[in-house]
Amino acid sequence: MRLCLPLLCILLLGLACRPAPASRPPNVVLILTDDQGWGDLSLHGNPNLSTPHIDRLAERGAQFEHFYVSAVCSPTRAEVLTGRYAVRGGVYSTSAGGERLDLDETTVALHFQRAGYRTAAFGKWHNGMQYPYHPNARGFEEFYGFCSGHWGNYIDPMLEHNGELVQGEGFLPDDLTTHAIDFIRQHQSEPFFVYLPLNTPHSPMQMPDSVWAPFAGKTLTATHRDPEREDPDFTRAALALVENIDQNVGRLTTALDALGLTENTIVLFLSDNGPNSWRWNGGMKGRKGSVDEGGVRAPLLVQWPGTIPAGLRIPQLASALDLLPTLTDLAGIERSKSKPLDGHSLAPILRGDSTDWPDRLLINHWRGQTSVRSQRFRLDPEGKLFDMEADPGQSQDVSAAFPDPHQQLRAAQAAFEQGPLTELPPEDTRPFLVGHPDYDLFQLPTRDLVAHGGIQRSNRWPNCSYYTHWTSTDDSITLDLEVQAAGSFEVVAYYACPAADTGATVTLNFGEQALRFRVSQPHEAQAYGDAYDRVPRGESLVKDWGRMRLGTLALPAGRGQLKLQASSIPGRQVMELRLLMLRREKEK
Repeated sequence: MRLCLPLLCILLLGLACRPAPASRPPNVVLILTDDQGWGDLSLHGNPNLSTPHIDRLAERGAQFEHFYVSAVCSPTRAEVLTGRYAVRGGVYSTSAGGERLDLDETTVALHFQRAGYRTAAFGKWHNGMQYPYHPNARGFEEFYGFCSGHWGNYIDPMLEHNGELVQGEGFLPDDLTTHAIDFIRQHQSEPFFVYLPLNTPHSPMQMPDSVWAPFAGKTLTATHRDPEREDPDFTRAALALVENIDQNVGRLTTALDALGLTENTIVLFLSDNGPNSWRWNGGMKGRKGSVDEGGVRAPLLVQWPGTIPAGLRIPQLASALDLLPTLTDLAGIERSKSKPLDGHSLAPILRGDSTDWPDRLLINHWRGQTSVRSQRFRLDPEGKLFDMEADPGQSQDVSAAFPDPHQQLRAAQAAFEQGPLTELPPEDTRPFLVGHPDYDLFQLPTRDLVAHGGIQRSNRWPNCSYYTHWTSTDDSITLDLEVQAAGSFEVVAYYACPAADTGATVTLNFGEQALRFRVSQPHEAQAYGDAYDRVPRGESLVKDWGRMRLGTLALPAGRGQLKLQASSIPGRQVMELRLLMLRREKEK
């Protein structure tokens, strides 16, 4: 069919006048490593390792020279997620409930999810386990990893996928990165927000031979400023794990390149605290757990080609608190339904406009210790002032020489301790939650359960531990629980019990509801996990746990105590217990 010339002109004019489709908003990939120090990068001058893929992020984007996080894992993660001091959100510890982020806090993932992004987290969560503390309730439609503070096995480990317990495949950092890449490929035509909180180089220092081989017996040419404090094998193991991280960063950025997504993807790389051992860290004072410079200074690299100038070096102070406002601003997302932020948007600096950036004070607090950093000075918890430009190793107190800065930072220290810190209640009275109507699976690990009598943990650190030596009918295991919506729940125990010890009779009760069961099926399980440890571990070994269906327990809504107690123990013990899993039964 032919179109007459006037009609054709009209159609062409209409097409020309039609507004162009809006440009697609940028994707975000946020990579957070665990216990990697500022000095664990070749970018920062460490000759003991090579991190070319991470270094390339700085070459193609921005490098922050003074970026700060919290002294340990869970507070940093809370501040990354919310843009608010961790204590404001109820985070004061790394285990036993103190790592939970209050439910009235709005995460960066929720902002992106509400804006239509596909959202996912792969790795270590460490801000609450039971829904609605779970990542699936905090803005992440997809979660694969573990919710505890550390994990005891990095090779084919027990993990979870959206609440279901599953088995990982291969070396955990590799597996997590593979899942992130798969998610990106699956959603490459949609805007996505991917959070990749890797588990390394946190201990145990466990890795395959292929990762360890380049560092076994390697000569270290740069050491900690107090060399006698350094464990060279621990350093070698940590750096081997960082080189593996670098390879995974390379895998991810290569995937973005291959999919044609690099130009429209913001990639961030940072770590969550100072190094987890005494090793080279640029001569700074302190390590993980310290609020001195070496405990809280971290790398931050941000790449977004075409928007962030390549090779940009940013000297201004920045913080984990700044990431939420920065990312939402860069993506053009309105921050609705959120509390006032403690962080500031770094978007102007990243775009190359830092002309009006004022000096600021950053606060670090952990376990009663508060320090304050200005662009030039650091005030330590003892009230000593250090000139960080002239004395980056914090060796000389200059408070007498600089009384005005000293007074200013002391005032900020006091204001934090009398302000945000007081928002943290003196006692944590929050119960553990189960039964939320929007979720069906509720995991109760021994990390959260409380043992009474002679029952012992497999390790002093609750994360990833299990209970053993349950030998008396006077022993019990309890949990302060709140059931958010009444229902019937199938209860499964992850346990181990030799054949000679079977036969114990146990009651699980909540208020007037009771479930009685017998440990009738043996499950032999040997502790393992240290075969690939490169230095002796401090964490618990692990086991391949059996699954025992205990039955169905009807739980009324409300608060009470969940309790396990044996009434008869014919063998040496009741069983060893790793966790309870509650699954809501559907109404028929």
